[in-house]
Amino acid sequence: MNALISVSDKTGVVEFARALHALGVRLLSTGGTAQLLAREGLPVTEVAEVTQFPEMLDGRVKTLHPKVHGGLLARRDLPAHMAALQEHGIDTIDLLVVNLYPFEATVAKPGCTLADAIENIDIGGPAMVRSAAKNWQDVGVVTDAAQYPPVLAELQAQGKLSDALRFALSVAAFNRIAQYDGAISDYLSSVTFEAEKLGEGYVPARNPFPGQSNGIFTKVQDLRYGENSHQSAALYRDLHPAPGSIVTGEQLQGKELSYNNIADADAAWECVKSFKLPACVIVKHANPCGVAVGTSALEAYSKAFQTDPTSAFGGIIAFNRPVDGAAAQAIAKQFVEVLMAPDFTPEALEIFKAKANVRLVKIALPPGGDSAWQQGRNAMDAKRVGSGLLLQTADNHELQLPDVRVVTTRQPTQEEMQDLMFAWKVAKYVKSNAIVFCKGGMTMGVGAGQMSRLDSARIASIKAQAAGLSLAGTAVASDAFFPFRDGLDVVVDAGATCVAQPGGSMRDQEVIDAANERGVAMVFTGVRHFRH
Repeated sequence: MNALISVSDKTGVVEFARALHALGVRLLSTGGTAQLLAREGLPVTEVAEVTQFPEMLDGRVKTLHPKVHGGLLARRDLPAHMAALQEHGIDTIDLLVVNLYPFEATVAKPGCTLADAIENIDIGGPAMVRSAAKNWQDVGVVTDAAQYPPVLAELQAQGKLSDALRFALSVAAFNRIAQYDGAISDYLSSVTFEAEKLGEGYVPARNPFPGQSNGIFTKVQDLRYGENSHQSAALYRDLHPAPGSIVTGEQLQGKELSYNNIADADAAWECVKSFKLPACVIVKHANPCGVAVGTSALEAYSKAFQTDPTSAFGGIIAFNRPVDGAAAQAIAKQFVEVLMAPDFTPEALEIFKAKANVRLVKIALPPGGDSAWQQGRNAMDAKRVGSGLLLQTADNHELQLPDVRVVTTRQPTQEEMQDLMFAWKVAKYVKSNAIVFCKGGMTMGVGAGQMSRLDSARIASIKAQAAGLSLAGTAVASDAFFPFRDGLDVVVDAGATCVAQPGGSMRDQEVIDAANERGVAMVFTGVRHFRH
């Protein structure tokens, strides 16, 4: 058996090559890999000896040769192929071990020059990988150090690779090539080319939306069905998912998550991790129906649940702190679909053993505190439209107190300003049109997803009344401006004393005058949070 080893990332390659040598495998290699193996005392034949042609053009050309690709592509079951190899003195290559130049890591570095990016486009490596992967019935192709152990295990156990493993390696190889080519296309089609600036030190400007988008996603699992039982579905994740995102979670117990479970869980998780204080978010049909902060998980849950106990039935619950026994006891009294948290205490896990259908999901928050939580969110949002894709940067805007502009005669009190900031944070995660009443670190009424902002305001107050909550002295956030004063009048009639809205309407002054007339404080945030 002949193995050709040519790797950029040399992690574990010496040990792997040594194990192959112990099995009687002849080692072929190139450049730095050959030098490394030779230094480690392994007998290795340089590819240049096989091809009788030296590496050239600073290593750009070394394996692009019939004696390499013939050895990879020849079908062992075709006499004509084997006769051609014999005629031209070509040996078969039975195992190819290649990982590619680090293009993705190179272009991710700040200040990456165009020259550096171009030099890290591998040519010979992908060509060999494609050849070996195409001929998977005869050749094993290893493209990742994580594949070394299973390959060695089969070679040591049976002296050859099984058809199943060779096919799996081939699929992984073609996937890797697709990822690599996609990354190159994404980079090059994002570059703003300026011929007059070309040179070794040229760092090109880049458009965040490349000329061709080549998003790569890896399947996590097939799902039982989609939004409805007649639809099929699967869950995919980014090739390199952001730390602390929903797809990095570990399910500890309960039934398999459904399509709708995952969508709602993502909405709850993104909302809850935006809070600094211990927080709880309850989501139903992609909308927060209860959000609160407290001194503990139990207090945050109790306050969030009060907002809308009816909607909370069968909801998705998320915490940004570990769930302890006290919180678990309170939650276990209700019907819950999914419960997410950074961790669960042993007592909490014991309590939920009796609730086997409750899906517990543990999601590790990224290190670095609250700022890291925000930075870890996806850089792009995507939405499919008929035969197309809408891409946008994620809504990562976090309102800061100095950005708030008071536009009314009455200034909000310090307590009111805290409630406004809380309400504004929640409104960001509510489907438009969104109206959110808050007080004392909890939601008091949520109106979501209505065609009219006026209707959202009415629904929010109706829900508060149904939950037995008084809206007297509450703060209200509107995700977009009030186009008329009627929406403001509804929330003030319900008991609101202060309002946060983006501003920007042609009738802003009319709404400001109405707020002054009603004696309430109003602030403009200068940014809206549509969520469709």
